[in-house]
Amino acid sequence: MKKVKGGLYLVLDPSVERNILLEKLKAALEGGVKVLQIWNNWKNISRKEDKITFINEVVNIANEFNVPVLINNDWEMIKYTDLSGVHFDSIPESLEDVKNDIGREIIVGITCVNDLKTIEWADNYHVDYISFCSLFSSKNAGECEIVKPETIQKANEITDMPLFVSGGVTPINLMELKGLGVDGVAVISGVLESTLPTKVCVDYVQTLKKIKK
Repeated sequence: MKKVKGGLYLVLDPSVERNILLEKLKAALEGGVKVLQIWNNWKNISRKEDKITFINEVVNIANEFNVPVLINNDWEMIKYTDLSGVHFDSIPESLEDVKNDIGREIIVGITCVNDLKTIEWADNYHVDYISFCSLFSSKNAGECEIVKPETIQKANEITDMPLFVSGGVTPINLMELKGLGVDGVAVISGVLESTLPTKVCVDYVQTLKKIKK
């Protein structure tokens, strides 16, 4: 099974016009994206069958680059598609029941803020990675609170799983996180709204290498 170790993590918004989104996806993968997540923003896709078609189209493209694709919250879609796993925005009622229902090994990630209890839960349940939201102000971060640098430092003391950061992170302000033990960065608009997604992804990847030295 594909693993999540760090790197550039792209969140896809299915409400974006499909041809444009898939074109940006291919360009981003060429730029070095290592993980994909499909955001559960299904306002333009309501039928289950259409969701399955969209998901498998994304998975087929990602497979060419050996990149795992996760679904945001809607874990039941894993049973009908070739998704690699699920990213939860909050602690699920029973992760064990989710895994048993799916019936195969999956990747699991979860969003964290400044509450260390979520990090401790993730470590206890052997979640594959955690993603902090939000590091900076962002229109796509929703209600996420701003994460303090010391929270990321404490997380590294609690767990050795990969730590991602998200929310308004650019290749420029990502340098501010050097020394905090960040393994990856999750982005949406920073890539999807760019006219040069491949170049932007390369910039993120190169900056990540710098802050991890």
